[in-house]
Amino acid sequence: MDKELFDKAVDESGLSITQICKKLGMSRSAFFRKRTGESEFTWSEIEKLVDILGLKSPVPVFFKEKVS
Repeated sequence: MDKELFDKAVDESGLSITQICKKLGMSRSAFFRKRTGESEFTWSEIEKLVDILGLKSPVPVFFKEKVS
């Protein structure tokens, strides 16, 4: 996950972390563990976040391009 892009999307949504967590049905502590990379967002959580944050695509935010 690209934390910088994720944080920007959260800021631009105009929603608080508490509001986002409520819409996801997730505790703030679980949200922050996922945001910091301690655990990962599930696909269903990513789908919900795309809608909640108004993202056009989850790819740049949630799936970093692998360089070999």
